[in-house]
Amino acid sequence: MPPKIILITGANSGIGLAAAKALTSASTNYHVIISARSLSKAQIAKAEVEAENPSSASRLSIVQLDVTDGASIKYAQVFVEKEFGHLDALINNAAIASGDPDIYTRYKVCMDTNVVGPAVIADVFRPLLLKSSNPYSIFVSSGAGSFGRAVERFSGTRDKPPEPKNGGAYHVSKAALNMLALREHHMYVDKGLKVFAFSPGFVVSNLRGTSNELRTGWGKAGPASVAGETLLSILDGKRDLDVGKLVYKDGVYDW
Repeated sequence: MPPKIILITGANSGIGLAAAKALTSASTNYHVIISARSLSKAQIAKAEVEAENPSSASRLSIVQLDVTDGASIKYAQVFVEKEFGHLDALINNAAIASGDPDIYTRYKVCMDTNVVGPAVIADVFRPLLLKSSNPYSIFVSSGAGSFGRAVERFSGTRDKPPEPKNGGAYHVSKAALNMLALREHHMYVDKGLKVFAFSPGFVVSNLRGTSNELRTGWGKAGPASVAGETLLSILDGKRDLDVGKLVYKDGVYDW
């Protein structure tokens, strides 16, 4: 049986890289396409995965893909179609958090990368997904985008974490991403597309910045490998009862 073809955006670090490692280590059933904004970053990520699991070399590909660049997205789509002919899963993982003091810049950066980019990626690659007999579309979101959790937080029924500097734009963008996932689910569930919004939790990532302090969330972030294993469980079909929902490691969040 040929391996399932998985494309991960922003797979050069954090959750995307952890997912690539988890998928290629689990079995030979997955071929992972590592995409990143620059080919050099994708090459470095590929080398890191291979170093930890030398047998994965034949089940890894790389492609340059900037989710905010239409030409780059089209190039990646042509590459995938030419090399593989279809996709079995698309993990829309690339994201950014902006602390820019200018509110226009802050919101535009977050919305362009976290919402517009995934919307375009999903639209461009969906025809390839629908060629699969069991396609998955996963939007890496955040519990911070859940309206239900936000209501609890704002009402004071949950412990209030410190508000990040110039926060808000990231949370709003993830709420919008959740709507994007929900709409795709309702539009394509009858065609067999299994759509998930996925909250990885507070894990080590370059999302907040590249310094050790920011990557580790001031020492409070958990390992990204946990998110990678949860994504593996989704693609293994273990969370199929939660299709069309905002899932996390231990369950489901309210929208």
